[in-house]
Amino acid sequence: MKNQFELLAPGGDIDSIKAAIVAGADAIYCGLDHFNARTRAANITFEDLHGILRLAHKHDCQIFLTLNIIILESELPALIRLLNELVNTGIDGVIVQDLGLFYILSRYYKSLDVHASTQVTTHNEGQILFLNKLGAGRTNLSRELNIDEIKQLTELSHQNDMMTEVFVHGSNCIGFSGLCYISSAHGGNSGNRGRCSQPCRDQYQTTRAGKDFPLNLKDNSAFSDIAALADAGVDSLKIEGRIKKFHYVYTVVSSWREQIQRYCQYSSVKSDNEELYKVFNRDFTNSYLTGDINRNMFIDNPRDNSVQYFTDLKGYTTEAEIQSVKKALYDEKTEIIQTVEQKISDLDIGKIPLNLTFSGTLNTPLLISVQTPDKHFTVQADTALFSAGKYTLDDACIEQRFKSLNNAKHHLTELNTDKLDSDLFISFKALTALKNKIEYRLNDEQAIIKPITLNKLPKQRQAGKARLSVLIGSSKDLELCDTCSADIYYQLPDCIESQYGELIELFSNNEGLIPWFPSILIGENYRAAVKLLETIKPRLIVTNNSGIAHAAYESGIDWIAGPYLNITNSYSLLALKEEFNCYGSFISNEINRKQIKHIAGCGDMKLYYSIFHPILLLSSRQCLFHQTTGCRKESMDADCLTECKKSVSIMNLKDTSFVIDKQMGEHNNMYGSQHFLNTEIVNDIPDMFSGFFIDLRDIRTTTRAGRDKLKIVTLFESLLEGHCDAATELHRLIDHTTDTQYKKGL
Repeated sequence: MKNQFELLAPGGDIDSIKAAIVAGADAIYCGLDHFNARTRAANITFEDLHGILRLAHKHDCQIFLTLNIIILESELPALIRLLNELVNTGIDGVIVQDLGLFYILSRYYKSLDVHASTQVTTHNEGQILFLNKLGAGRTNLSRELNIDEIKQLTELSHQNDMMTEVFVHGSNCIGFSGLCYISSAHGGNSGNRGRCSQPCRDQYQTTRAGKDFPLNLKDNSAFSDIAALADAGVDSLKIEGRIKKFHYVYTVVSSWREQIQRYCQYSSVKSDNEELYKVFNRDFTNSYLTGDINRNMFIDNPRDNSVQYFTDLKGYTTEAEIQSVKKALYDEKTEIIQTVEQKISDLDIGKIPLNLTFSGTLNTPLLISVQTPDKHFTVQADTALFSAGKYTLDDACIEQRFKSLNNAKHHLTELNTDKLDSDLFISFKALTALKNKIEYRLNDEQAIIKPITLNKLPKQRQAGKARLSVLIGSSKDLELCDTCSADIYYQLPDCIESQYGELIELFSNNEGLIPWFPSILIGENYRAAVKLLETIKPRLIVTNNSGIAHAAYESGIDWIAGPYLNITNSYSLLALKEEFNCYGSFISNEINRKQIKHIAGCGDMKLYYSIFHPILLLSSRQCLFHQTTGCRKESMDADCLTECKKSVSIMNLKDTSFVIDKQMGEHNNMYGSQHFLNTEIVNDIPDMFSGFFIDLRDIRTTTRAGRDKLKIVTLFESLLEGHCDAATELHRLIDHTTDTQYKKGL
């Protein structure tokens, strides 16, 4: 059987990259020391990259570079400088999250293969089409999907010439990637900037269910599921672990390589995954993949589970027996480290030595013999050498003209002029042409791509006064449609399919109501959302899901990009406007005043900002009540999403509380203990926003605003009208709030 899988390995540092190569990886993803989503990894320098590419390609291994964070406006010049260098390296692909970066790559760097990061949260058909239109050649599907959902999305991807990759081994996040803000809101270390401090692994005060680590999931491992992944047509099997050490990478990659080969050659797989337990793990689960989301996916200890696993396996109970397990694992780990160190010791990523030998006589062309360990060729000038006049082709002149060949890829070890007669010269233009010929041949006869300059977009100002928009989530608040002048948005549930009839009736009876589509719409719920859109044909929608954005664009419906599409720069706005005819966009609440002010805007596209809302920290497909209040069900079923409604608070060891809230029809969400309230931005950044937004859904935090929602709306409208006492009155009415993100930013 043909090996249909690409085995994609993590490379957090040089040794891990080498370990992955010798272990049999088909491709490796790694990051530089900026613009990547694992800043806690050692990462590599740009100078390292050339040697890594040469080494990997020599072993038939590809290298993908992670540029998978959201980009700030002020970082765009540095990003372009990096891309101008990167486009000439021979990198095999770049992994991207930011919509503006997708746009820039598709417009100006067409030779680069673009992969959509897991941070893009791809889980429905519309998102595949959205990413395809942005130029993505492959997408990393959300970890929460089951094998049937993966198969459907892979079939659609292949129909659109896209590949899919699936995480098959390593850490499981409790929240959907790209929609997790807990580290950002509580510490300023945003997961969307590669600085996640992993608060989901922290110890919390013991919950009512008796758990100390209520958000901590076991590691993901699909080690025995290769046949199902093959049947689903998955192209790439991705191992997580860029902050893991090289011995971990080697052990996991070699185990998976053996498993893939066994399946492809013999159509059978190993059931014994003992080797994987010898390196760091939190125990393993494949429950997302099998579609059995259950309480056993949690583990109440985030540390290495290896000792516990082998202690239980052997049935040991005494301290002496446990110590013997620890010693055996330590000895084995030491042996693995020594073995891998030996295997990678001769793998060199140093610069390629480059020797140039110059030869020529009067009235003959200048010849340059070029030699590297792998290449030997000669280039010849188009004109002849002539007698020197003002300038002489001496060693100093040659060194000056050819020193740029001493670069990140090559080390110019020798400039030999012994065969070149003295007192001769050739034009500087001819010397430059010779240098360019050498660069072309050294670059595998591919022309050097010239750098581009990205024009700074002109600052846009919004005409007229900003309007207020209000989000509600209950029919009892519909009276606001008749009693205030604000635009009223209605929060649609995650399980639209089960409430489809009621939603049709709701919007038919309230024509001015604007649908607000959620971030997560999987399977039948996505398809029901598209059907709803086509049936009610609203004049305008807001969507936090890019799949619905694509559907609205296809149907000619005006749409606003919601705050959870993480828009932080003007080129993201440009991508939405030019590719999807976007009517307007929220600017991310993760960024601060200064970072917001830098955003140029985009033509007549309207900009929005949320000034009052509960602070979403994460959304999860898992039940967050198993480990907090306890739940009688072992596994989640269809009724859990549609019928369950619960709320509970948990508290970390620093006495910071968090609200876990499950509304009927929605996934489990976690919020900060206080609402966000920012009245300053209205005057801080005048003429930037067409509208400001408040969220009046009944999400219970410590913030208290009273029950009179019309009064709240009226005060916010007064604030936008410029009444100087409105802000004071709002802060008096609404207590226990925070605006930390607006002050701190990313």
